[in-house]
Amino acid sequence: MTENPLKTWLKRTNTFSFTVFVSLVAFSTYTCMYAFRKPFTVATFDDTRFFGIDYKILLVIAQVLGYTLSKFIGIKVISEFSKAKRAWGILIFIALAGLSLVFFALVPPPYNIIFLFLNGLPLGLIWGLVFSYLEGRKVTEILGAGLSTSFIFSSGFVKTAGSYVMHSWGVSPLWMPAVTGSLFMLPLLGFVWALDQVPPPTPEDEKLRTRREPMDRAARRLFLKNFAPGIVVLVVVYILLTAFREFRDNFAAEIWQTLGYGDQPMIFTLTEIPVSILVLIIMSLVIVFKDNHKALAVNQIIILIGMVLLGISTYTFQRGLITAPVWMTLVGFGLYLGYVPYNSILFDRLLAAFRFVGTAGFLIYLADSCGYLGSIVVLLYKNFGQANLSWLNFFIITSYVLSIVGSGFIMLSIFYFKKKRKTWITEKEAMPAGSLQVSEN
Repeated sequence: MTENPLKTWLKRTNTFSFTVFVSLVAFSTYTCMYAFRKPFTVATFDDTRFFGIDYKILLVIAQVLGYTLSKFIGIKVISEFSKAKRAWGILIFIALAGLSLVFFALVPPPYNIIFLFLNGLPLGLIWGLVFSYLEGRKVTEILGAGLSTSFIFSSGFVKTAGSYVMHSWGVSPLWMPAVTGSLFMLPLLGFVWALDQVPPPTPEDEKLRTRREPMDRAARRLFLKNFAPGIVVLVVVYILLTAFREFRDNFAAEIWQTLGYGDQPMIFTLTEIPVSILVLIIMSLVIVFKDNHKALAVNQIIILIGMVLLGISTYTFQRGLITAPVWMTLVGFGLYLGYVPYNSILFDRLLAAFRFVGTAGFLIYLADSCGYLGSIVVLLYKNFGQANLSWLNFFIITSYVLSIVGSGFIMLSIFYFKKKRKTWITEKEAMPAGSLQVSEN
């Protein structure tokens, strides 16, 4: 059988062309997925309440519950997923999410809440499937950064699209998510096909970043047994980051409304574009570190800088030194400096640093499952514990909490992995032969 011309070209082309093409395709694929997940958040639903809880909070919790459950499922499914079935997996999962949005529009509130849960359930697996095409390569920093900036850009972009569909086309808030998603279905098919033409990592990639293979239960347990303290500390930081990001993402419409920008749909996109560009540049620069241990430390320092920036930018905004759009942009920049490494290169470098044969998808989904669970707790606390506190003031308080607590824990992780590096060779040699999958390349 003749090989697809695109696949042949990707195998033979230079590193620059390969990187640009794969980055754009992965970015576009995940942007299309976001059109099935986030547009509903641009609707405010006029403060409707059911069961004593704000209707929008119920919708967000329902979707995040499905997304969270998906992440727990993904710990096993993504780490063991067959490479040959990834493209079909992406298309089937997104199609199921789109069908759920149709039923969300057809079934009246509050009974339609269940369909936001069903919408989130398959979508939580998409990231791992897309990232599996990118991990374990010498240019994973750039590829991962490109993919990660998709959820910064696309979050604002699909909200702008959803707002336009409602205000310019007259589509109701209930039908808006399904209509917005349908606009992205055809492009999705093309991007997934192109993504599936990406060849596997080369021998040079494996030498630099360790061979990537599915991880069974024994391999996952063995990895956690050896790195549990460091992983726990990193996951705590990620829980805080995810909770803050989800709150900012899902209630941006309410925050902008309080700040006086509620009638400007483009504000969602305009404040995210500079964040996407800056984060992409910074994350891509980590590729200059060939030593994986140094790169791991640099990733953690970048996360720390993001935590500090959150607190400083919020303080300067409260003092009236910067405007609301500048503040929201800086907060987004600090947030994603912390968040993006987890979803692209932090765990990829961690595996490479300790020469552990496995998949970064396992660690990403382990962190994600805990992170989204934490975001649900924050939403419930806002509704029942701080119901009288405005969305804006709650957002300000949580930015300080993330800045202070997150900074402390990420510094702990830096110290842990620095110490682990010194003891790892001795620990590895003391283990029974064949008990640990470690690449010798």
